[in-house]
Amino acid sequence: SEGVDKLSITVTGNTVIDALYWVLKRIDKDENRQKNLENFLNAKLSINWQGEDFILVTAHRRENFGDGFLQICSALRELALKYPKIHFVYPVHLNPNVSKPVYEILNNFDNIHLIKPLEYEPFVYLLKHSYLVLTDSGGVQEEAPSLGKPVLVMRDVTERPEAVEAGTVEIVGSNHQRIVQGVSRLLDDKKHYQTMSRAHNPYGDGLACKRIVDVLRTI
Repeated sequence: SEGVDKLSITVTGNTVIDALYWVLKRIDKDENRQKNLENFLNAKLSINWQGEDFILVTAHRRENFGDGFLQICSALRELALKYPKIHFVYPVHLNPNVSKPVYEILNNFDNIHLIKPLEYEPFVYLLKHSYLVLTDSGGVQEEAPSLGKPVLVMRDVTERPEAVEAGTVEIVGSNHQRIVQGVSRLLDDKKHYQTMSRAHNPYGDGLACKRIVDVLRTI
């Protein structure tokens, strides 16, 4: 659309997906690393996170400060009561605009686990074992579909519309009713869940770096 010759463009995929697969492959190949991660996460969580269905939650964006976070937290509270056997794992951002409403509203539920923010390696390992993802993060919208995890985006718009078009991501906004409806449908309708989890990931197959190098070598 900017007048660039299409023959001069190579679509490589996103190198973020290369990094994601590289980290997970490194974990899978190293039993000690895997055991250390499992012990670390076991200490953080009071559930069998590899054997029970859990929803991974990340929310921290400035646009949701105030009423947005109240809506998100009230939706999580309703979902926790509606689905007592489903666990919600939420690494809570340290910003008080996030942590204050989160801990005030969600602190006393047996199936909501509020933990400190995680570094990348334990986070993606937890992501790999999640059932679905609720997020307002940009990067997670790319990483989760790469692992077959449906994503509900708690924002009114996303800078990654191709994921919505592909069917791996659904926008629910920071709206109590839409969040509850979106999660409930994925939990109750297995066909819908499978459709989202198996949709084509538009962000790549983990070979973007190779394609970039191959193109550069021809210049």
